[in-house]
Amino acid sequence: MSTAQAQQVQAPPPARNVVQFLRSSKSGMRIRVGALNGNRVDYFKGKSAIKALLSPAYGKLKNVPAVTNDAEAEEVLRSIIPYAFYLRVDRGNPTGSSTSPRQVTVTQQQSFAQDAYYAWFYEGSQWTTYAGGLLMVAIMLAGVMFPLWPPSMRLGVWYLSVAMLGLLAGFFGLAIVRLIFYIVTVVVVSPGIWIFPKLFADVGVIESFVPLWEWDIPKKKASKKKKAKTPASKTSEEKLANNGGALIEEVADESADPSHPASLSARVEEVPDEDS
Repeated sequence: MSTAQAQQVQAPPPARNVVQFLRSSKSGMRIRVGALNGNRVDYFKGKSAIKALLSPAYGKLKNVPAVTNDAEAEEVLRSIIPYAFYLRVDRGNPTGSSTSPRQVTVTQQQSFAQDAYYAWFYEGSQWTTYAGGLLMVAIMLAGVMFPLWPPSMRLGVWYLSVAMLGLLAGFFGLAIVRLIFYIVTVVVVSPGIWIFPKLFADVGVIESFVPLWEWDIPKKKASKKKKAKTPASKTSEEKLANNGGALIEEVADESADPSHPASLSARVEEVPDEDS
């Protein structure tokens, strides 16, 4: 066991719960990648950890220190440093290209600050990694020992493999028939018909076969141009207000030659001011 792991074992449950929250995706922390002594290491900024402790997700946790402001969050994060779950580091320039991880070095002064950086020395819960490894070993061992299986189990595996191959072949066959039918309908009854139009859509298994068929009608794109609004015609009251109490309207000139279009003349009519 390393020195860091020995210190982490001594951590009380509340501090361990805080660390597990910060290491999980629920915290929403931005994790950066650096290089420490030639090894890959994840590190974060102190401000990001404070923001995580003030988030609603942290407030829902049990058996963790209560945090209501930045000062309390800093105190909690400072109290976890002696257990070596994370340590303060100095960040150097990128190594090699601009996409290469930056070199980080552990500082002698271990304190907590919002603008400082901290490298993780805790990988989180490893039970999923161990379970996956055991499952892979079990599958490989079962495959190697297949000749020793009972005849009934070997026959069942054979039926299962044939069923899977038949299902896969049926899917590819349906896709080919679907394409051929679409090409025929494009020529005969344009714009064409798709059988099971949602077959390759990101939906559930049942929804992939609903509806049974559909016309291949392209979706209309929303026009980005807005129609200009025509100003509404002014009412008589607005005309009176704009013309100082005089109503001006256009009337047809009756004395004009009837063989020509009626000419227009202006007639000014004085309207008494109601406020006078």
